[in-house]
Amino acid sequence: MMLLTGRGLSSEEETKFKIDGKVIELDESNFDSAISSFDYILVDFYAPWCGHCKRLAPQLDEAAPILAKLKEPIVIAKVDADKYSRLASKQEIDAFPTLKIFMHGIPTEYYGPRKAELLVRYLKKFVAPDVSILNSDAEVSDFVENAGTFFPLFIGFGLDESVMSNLALKYKKKAWFAVAKDFSEDTMVLYDFDKVPALVALQPSYNEHNIFYGPFDEEFLEEFIKQNFLPLSVPINQDTLNLLKDDKRKIVLAIVEDETEEKSQKLVTTLKAAASANRDLVFCYVGIKQFADFADTFEANKKSKLPKMVVWDGNENYLTVIGSESIDEEDQGSQISRFLEGYREGRTEQKKVAGPSIFGFVNSLIGIRSVYIIVFMVAMLMLLRTLGKDDEEPSRVGTSDQSEHARSTVSRAENDEYRSGEKED
Repeated sequence: MMLLTGRGLSSEEETKFKIDGKVIELDESNFDSAISSFDYILVDFYAPWCGHCKRLAPQLDEAAPILAKLKEPIVIAKVDADKYSRLASKQEIDAFPTLKIFMHGIPTEYYGPRKAELLVRYLKKFVAPDVSILNSDAEVSDFVENAGTFFPLFIGFGLDESVMSNLALKYKKKAWFAVAKDFSEDTMVLYDFDKVPALVALQPSYNEHNIFYGPFDEEFLEEFIKQNFLPLSVPINQDTLNLLKDDKRKIVLAIVEDETEEKSQKLVTTLKAAASANRDLVFCYVGIKQFADFADTFEANKKSKLPKMVVWDGNENYLTVIGSESIDEEDQGSQISRFLEGYREGRTEQKKVAGPSIFGFVNSLIGIRSVYIIVFMVAMLMLLRTLGKDDEEPSRVGTSDQSEHARSTVSRAENDEYRSGEKED
């Protein structure tokens, strides 16, 4: 078994924290010691009653021995956050399961994939060089393949690594960075650039790429990188909502009935063309069939005239463009152009989202179904209490301890429903 001693562990800690490929169990007595002992440690904050936590556990067990064998090992640990609630509160855990990766003691919430194979590939990103140096076509190909599809990739062809090093360090958690020193014309054709230096941005999940030919001053380079963290047209789901948190641009949102339909995919293609010409905006789409609760916050449902178009600030407000609230199937490119023109000229009506903001939508502790359950239970308790008071010989609805237990049961049901859903795989 490998033993990590880079932090100068005491003999007691050496015995306690051995990297043997198993998930380490932490509690309030050893948590801080473990975090300070390892350069990289992924911690699973779970609850025994959480269904998603139970499904995640075997994936972590499978990934742990692989990550332990890396040149820079990544340790996996777990904390029963339901039992050690004070520790969970200190770490700002509000849903189960929550994964956090601690890098040199600094925590970052993990939003990546949870299947063992993909989780390993994702976490390798955190221990990889800031900028990889590629010296052949084969190395370029291997870099792209090994990076996987979760992160965007930025490859500088004919660029010196010093041009990208600062930004690569700054955005290491969000993308892969590399510079190619030696490559053939075949690679230039493959990645669709015709001169050097060039920075190629790849979005493997969406089969998209963009080329930047300069200027390579850090200001312009950073703007290009930030704009390409997301694809040209972003499908709205839990993962992308988390990514949108960090983007300050306004969001052009198209709401369709079913995003998998052919007519919806044609609209997505048109949105991509508009996005290419309007990089100061983020273009997104969502299907009511796929994410009805989210679409409903913009007063869009199957009875609405679809596709519906809005411009959203990512918070509590959104704009409709007067005369362009929805678009028809014919000549959608012209209609989207008129929509954008109306927005930029201020021909808009401001509205508030019907519910929490997008970020409130992601972080809200109570789902809509939970609200209904709680309201129903409270109403029933109030009714029972009222009936008890009206009797000539009052009959109490349980003792105070039993009432407290009932409230605790409701709270646990609420938390179970929300928390497991919030962190859905």
